[in-house]
Order: sequence, then C-alpha cells, then structure tokens
Amino acid sequence: MARTRSHDEVYGRPLRRLLVALTCLLLIGLVLLWRIDNPRAERIRAGLVDRVVPSFEWALAPVTWAGRLIEDFRGYARVYEQNQELRRELQQMKAWQEAAIQLEQENARLLDLNQVRLSPGLTFVTGVVLTDSGSPFRRSVLLNVGAEDGIRDGWAAMDGLGLVGRISGVGDSTARVILLTDGNSRIPVTIQPSGLRAIVSGDTTPLPALDFVETPEDVQAGDRVVTSGDGGVFPPDLLVGQVVRDRNGALRVRLSADLARLEFLRVLRTRAARPIETTGGLIQPPSGPMQGPPAPPGDG
Repeated sequence: MARTRSHDEVYGRPLRRLLVALTCLLLIGLVLLWRIDNPRAERIRAGLVDRVVPSFEWALAPVTWAGRLIEDFRGYARVYEQNQELRRELQQMKAWQEAAIQLEQENARLLDLNQVRLSPGLTFVTGVVLTDSGSPFRRSVLLNVGAEDGIRDGWAAMDGLGLVGRISGVGDSTARVILLTDGNSRIPVTIQPSGLRAIVSGDTTPLPALDFVETPEDVQAGDRVVTSGDGGVFPPDLLVGQVVRDRNGALRVRLSADLARLEFLRVLRTRAARPIETTGGLIQPPSGPMQGPPAPPGDG
C-alpha cells in the first residue's frame, strides 16, 4: 500500500498539474483568439461557428422554446395584472357614474323646484323628505316643513316632475304627505286629449288604478293625466302621469313623479274655498241694494 501511494504521489500530481496548465493555456488562447480583431481571426471564428452551431441546433431548440415560454408567461402575467387593474377602475367608474346620475337628478329637481312656476296664482314651499312610512299598507313621507311655515292640510305636493300626493297631517315643524299610491288616496283627474274625467285610486302598487272612466274605449295608452280641479281638492292641470294598461287590460297610471327617490318636495299653496256660513247661501246670493225704479209711495 505504501508503494501505491508513493507511485500516485510521484506520477498523479504532476499529471494533474500538467492537465490544468494545458487547459488554462487553451482557454487563454481561445480568449485571445476570440478578441483579436483581424480578418484571419474573424475567418477562424466564423468557421468554428459554422461547424459547431448547426450541429447543436437540436440542443438549442429546447432552450429557445423554454425562453419563449417564460416570455409568454410573463406577458400573460402582465395582461392579468392589467385586467385586474381595469376591473378595479371600472368598478370605480361605475360608482362615480351612479353618483353623477344622482347628482344630476337632484340638480334637475332643485332647478325645477326653484325656477318653475306652474301658475301665476300659485306659490309654494320647498321641503326636504325626512323619512317614509315603510309600511306595506301605507304610502307616505314626512317633510321638514309644518304649520310654522304656513303648511295646511290638503295642499298638493310635487317633486318637480309631477304630482306626488297631498298633505295629510301637519305639525309645528313637520308635515306628512300621503302619496298617490296609498290605499286611501283618491284624486279627480282629467284624461287628455279626450277630456274624460276619472279618479286615480291608490292601491299600494306603483301604478295606481284609473277608476270611474265613462268610456274606457276612448282612452289610449300614453294619454296624459292631469288634475281636474273638481271639488277644489287640487289646482287644475297638475301633471299626474300617463295612462297604461296592465295584463288584464285595466287602466292604470304611470306616475311622472319618481316616488322611489323623493328628496325634495314642493308644497303648493292653495287658496282656501270660501266657507258657507248660512244655509241661505246655498239657495240664493246674499241680499244687496235693489236696482230699478223706486216703488210708488202708496205701495206697502
């Protein structure tokens, strides 16, 4: 064993040193040859590349395919991130769009409430809707104006687009508005252009019924419905909505007012009817000075 080890030490180490030295010389030569800028070295390099590279195409193909796959994966990752960013921006844009629509509607109502005059003889008080009844059997809202603002029972309330209902219950600083869809709401209306009279009756549905029409066949879907002013309940010619027919063919009214989004209401001041204090006022007008020639002195 001692001889074997000494033999390896004598011949093995010098041989390894020689191989390392030759390898270093070869690498240094290749580097120098590759870096020499002369035509002969360029031709040698070109010849080596022409001989070596084509024979290694089969080995380079998987490397090229893997590189393209990695690049495609990175591209898909970038597309996914951009898609997620676009989704977030789209959600934000939808929220901004909804806010813009609400502000536009609110602005339109405010402009309508502040600038539109229905009649020279009508004035109004604008109030903010505080809350609604929230009952399936009653449709009403509460306003922040009341007796201190001159509000009285029976006055009409509009949202700037159409009739909403009437005042039913007044406090010092609040007033309740019973909506046209309430089951206790009954208002006389006129159907245009036919001029037929009818009653809009609330039944807690979004489309109140159109009752007591004398000739329903003369009424067409889309006809305009306005208040008639009969009985002094409401001023005449207030817009209520349009005529529609349900599945059973019954006449109903699609209200012009947006009852689902009531924010501001305009309460119309209506002149109170002159009360009749004596029963004789129902038969003949009050007595006044007689007209005509005076009676002869002898007539008693």
